Amino acid sequence: MAASSVHLGDGLRVSPLGFGGMALTPVYGEVDPVEALKTLHHAVDSGVSFIDTADIYGGGSNEELIAHLLKDRRDEVQLATKFSLVGTPADGYTDVRGDAAYIRQAVDASLKRLGTDVIDLYYMHRRDLRVPIVETVEAMAGLVQQGKVKHLGLSEVTAQELAEAHAVHPIAAVQSEWSIWSRDVERNVVPAAAGLGVGFVPYSPLGRGFLTGTVDASSLGAKDFRRRIPRFAEDAADANQAVVAAVLAVATELSATPAQVALAWLLAQGNRLGLAVVPIPGTRKTHRIDENLGALSLVLTSSQLETLDQAADAVVGSRSADPNWVSQGRE
Repeated sequence: MAASSVHLGDGLRVSPLGFGGMALTPVYGEVDPVEALKTLHHAVDSGVSFIDTADIYGGGSNEELIAHLLKDRRDEVQLATKFSLVGTPADGYTDVRGDAAYIRQAVDASLKRLGTDVIDLYYMHRRDLRVPIVETVEAMAGLVQQGKVKHLGLSEVTAQELAEAHAVHPIAAVQSEWSIWSRDVERNVVPAAAGLGVGFVPYSPLGRGFLTGTVDASSLGAKDFRRRIPRFAEDAADANQAVVAAVLAVATELSATPAQVALAWLLAQGNRLGLAVVPIPGTRKTHRIDENLGALSLVLTSSQLETLDQAADAVVGSRSADPNWVSQGRE
């Protein structure tokens, strides 16, 4: 593990920055498996030991890819994966399952694909609204008792759902979209996590690439996942260039990159709001890992934080085509 580590919750310690595995599946375009594995090894070599995946990514192929990393480096990695979604990100989801029978089936399938006998952090990926959260977490807790899972996590839950779940079994981390342009979780979920001592793992901390200023929303591929997200629609994307401009302005002041500024903002938010925050940016390129790690030593001034906060207030469009799909629509 990197020299420094972060305590999320329930005794789980991870590297200060994680790696989001979804980028290594054909969600934003085609992926070279050889380059993908090279990127994963470089991440761990560089001290990024917290690796996040899900059974749904690539229909299981992402877990199989990570298995190649784990084969020789299992003890260097804090491994997170998820269950509950049926379908694929590129083609759409057909169901959400949070029942005990499905959970038992899903964890065994993930363990087999990953080639390991234990998962460090096992997340409920999305809420199955047909099943009480308490029942889902009770089933997840059973996996801890069986030794298949070490810690439990929840993704895109509301503050109330988190509190109900945490009363059943300690929750180590909540994962939700959180970034300069996705701040809805700050209203309820983040304060609840802080109060319970639960860490926060922001996914898409770079706004699915938009905050880096490198994404042209009008030229996204037909199967690009972002085409379904309202804020990437052409008119909204044009309006949201104002957010990118603010990030670029701060980056120029600091001689940093937009990605570093966006990640440093999130880390600063963790300090301001009183909880452990470990973003999980994903990338296909090794040099981006080095770039992202530069955020750990970047310090934003109060004036720069204010500039970024104000830009966030002007974001146009929801972060999800269906707000009920994420915590935003159920709060």
